[in-house]
Amino acid sequence: MTDRIPKTERHRTQNSEHVDIHTVARLANVSIATVSRTINHIPTVNPKMAKRVWEVIGELDYFPNTQARSLVSGRSRLLGLIVSEITNPFFPELIQGFEDVAVEHGYEILIGSTNYDPERMKRCIRRMVERKAEGVAVMTFGIEEPLLDQLADRKVPLVFVDVGPERPGISLLRVDYHHGIRQGVQHLAALGHRDIAFVTGPLRLHSAHSRLAAFHRAVQECGIVVDKGRIIEGDHTMEGGMAAAEKLLTGAKLPTAVMCSNDVTAIGVLHEAYRAGLRVPDDLSVIGFDNIHLTQMTIPPLTTIQMSCFELAKAAVLALKAHVEGTPAPKREYPIETRLVVRESTGFPRGAMQDLRKSKSAASGARARQPAAL
Repeated sequence: MTDRIPKTERHRTQNSEHVDIHTVARLANVSIATVSRTINHIPTVNPKMAKRVWEVIGELDYFPNTQARSLVSGRSRLLGLIVSEITNPFFPELIQGFEDVAVEHGYEILIGSTNYDPERMKRCIRRMVERKAEGVAVMTFGIEEPLLDQLADRKVPLVFVDVGPERPGISLLRVDYHHGIRQGVQHLAALGHRDIAFVTGPLRLHSAHSRLAAFHRAVQECGIVVDKGRIIEGDHTMEGGMAAAEKLLTGAKLPTAVMCSNDVTAIGVLHEAYRAGLRVPDDLSVIGFDNIHLTQMTIPPLTTIQMSCFELAKAAVLALKAHVEGTPAPKREYPIETRLVVRESTGFPRGAMQDLRKSKSAASGARARQPAAL
């Protein structure tokens, strides 16, 4: 165990001279090259020397110049993340997970938000190129063509969700939408629901088509026929969920359950159901998709399909790291699982319990009228 820097020496150093890599090397009693290799996480550094360097860095509160490090090493150790929007709670949770995993592996992150605007997308890409991002995760749930021209042509590794071009340096996060949505439909069917509506995402997105296709397949498996009027296109916003619910709830016959392409839409449906004087789940069952943290605190807590933000973020970082470093060998596809999380927004269809009580009462009356056995 090396001796820590005496307080007097630390105070003198911090106040009488500029703290830089030379200061760290002198106090750690190692060469400048060793300090540089330690800071850049070069694995060949002697562990004991590296420990001394990090102890001195900690004692001096020294912050290495990352730009200088990138000039020396030739690497930015920067990963880009492009998302659709920041206002949807799904994406801040995704960003947090991406940063946590990236930092754990020695990378910093650069975030860009497109807000579905092609011009903003172009600016995001330009920033990624200018800052020399070593890899970029495109978590917009749809292919953005400008990326292919400006990033893929520069051989910057890319990660997409669901679909992407067949090119070297590109990986896909393949979400198993069907498994979770199938569990959700089976859950509703087991409760007795047969009149189920579905609010999609914006159908320009591949992910929205995939979730709708998974819903159609799941209801067919359960022998449920869904009327075309029960499929409403939404936009993955709370306002879109409210508008879709208004259409469904003003019809001649209300559905008994509504599945939504994301949780924010489902929260909008909950809000509109409340405004219409309906009780969830007594009058209407609601299921979301994503399992954002907020779903635990809605009233009632929302039943939803989990697509883990952290698992998406972790897979994206590890895929980019594999492309950049070559170990382990990068894969074309990284599977992302989904599963049903049952809370309190789903229940029996309205009147089902009353009908069940009537049938039990009728059965009891019939037994009472039967003659006693001889």
